[in-house]
Amino acid sequence: MDNTTLREGFMGQKIISHPKSIINIIKNNKISKSLYISDLGYYPKAHHHYRFRKKGADQYIFIYCTKGKGEILLNDTKIQISPNQFYIIPKNTKHEYKADEKNPWSIYWLHYKGILAPPLYDRFVANKNIDIPFTVEKINLFEKIFSLFDSNNLENQIEYANLLSLNFISTFIYHNFETNHKTHINLNDNIIDSIKDYLLERLDQNLTLDQIASKFNYSKSYLHAKFKTKTGYSIMVFFNLKKVQKACEYLSYTDYSIKEISFKTGFEDPLYFSRIFKNYMGKSPRDYKKHQHK
Repeated sequence: MDNTTLREGFMGQKIISHPKSIINIIKNNKISKSLYISDLGYYPKAHHHYRFRKKGADQYIFIYCTKGKGEILLNDTKIQISPNQFYIIPKNTKHEYKADEKNPWSIYWLHYKGILAPPLYDRFVANKNIDIPFTVEKINLFEKIFSLFDSNNLENQIEYANLLSLNFISTFIYHNFETNHKTHINLNDNIIDSIKDYLLERLDQNLTLDQIASKFNYSKSYLHAKFKTKTGYSIMVFFNLKKVQKACEYLSYTDYSIKEISFKTGFEDPLYFSRIFKNYMGKSPRDYKKHQHK
């Protein structure tokens, strides 16, 4: 049982707790079972807000503070929560949380479970960052989720609300990735995009990494590192992938022979082309063409 020092609630609060019948539907739904919400709400200026669960909760608890302060005690570790900070309390873990007495927090919160809940929590712990810049978009997304859950119990609408909830939680957990991605774009996009454009315009050519590095006046090692960090591919793997994807177009929509397609994608040896194609697509060009025309 939960212990609480408050019985009247908070002025302006919003709460939805799904009945067992709805939980049984969404936890067995092929889409919603990945992550589904059991309870959610908003507590503005939550004076005397306090919860203590000796055995923890059966769900993961997401708390996002937009104003005021509060604290979470998790396994005897105290975490101070201030505006634009969030935290996730793992399920079945002893915890306690409360609003600051003088400056009580305003929080958006969700209780959730599902297949993705444990790995998402692991990602949250690994990221070690609870600070999130305030954006109106996040609040609007929460309001949309709340409205969908509040309006009716149609299964497809509940599916959609749970998918949006996954998106909402993910924007917090993966905030570091988004920030680093934007910073990385600012630093490296020009050169990487120039290389990509250069390669895409020359899919019919047989270029080497030496030639590409010389063209852009960088060392091979520098370009390799920057390109792979940005795209997840090495330059030559990316180049060959785009060649193979172009070959797929030819195989699907033209009558070119395998030999002709090999030449058109910059491979002088059709046998080598077929080997590269199979490495990427899992089947030979000939088998790929047969499959496309079945």
